[in-house]
Amino acid sequence: MKKLLLVRHATAQPESANGDFDRALSNKGIKEATELAQKLKNNGIIPQLIIASSALRTQTTGDIITDVLQLPKPQLKAAIYEASEQTLLEVINAFADVNDFTALVGHNPGISYLLLTLTGEIRDVPPATAILVTFEVSEWNALSSNSGTITYYTSPDQIA
Repeated sequence: MKKLLLVRHATAQPESANGDFDRALSNKGIKEATELAQKLKNNGIIPQLIIASSALRTQTTGDIITDVLQLPKPQLKAAIYEASEQTLLEVINAFADVNDFTALVGHNPGISYLLLTLTGEIRDVPPATAILVTFEVSEWNALSSNSGTITYYTSPDQIA
């Protein structure tokens, strides 16, 4: 069984002098990411590996999660930034099979569309949302449309 934790980065600053890619988390976003990581820890949802977009806000979200969960720093993948659901699926299909539980920290609308593609479900995915999707497969490249089941969902509006 493979488990994928989809995470949308926490709330970012509205703009950056260096453009969208370099937008930092806001103070609210830092708080959201910390609370999200604590919820994951409290619920025993601890991936083996975190892979994040190389954009600053996703890196920072991933760093906060790895710090709280005591995991290695996230691996960064430029392809996740502004990716379509098809590109995200290609990234996931290339994950190393040695890890059965991986988290992907990315952006909307890609995360929402990927969730719909993998599960057939539409969910609200505001900043700092995490969704655990499980798959009855043994290889990441076997993930495909409607092959996953949502087994955990949390957003900042929910109580831990």
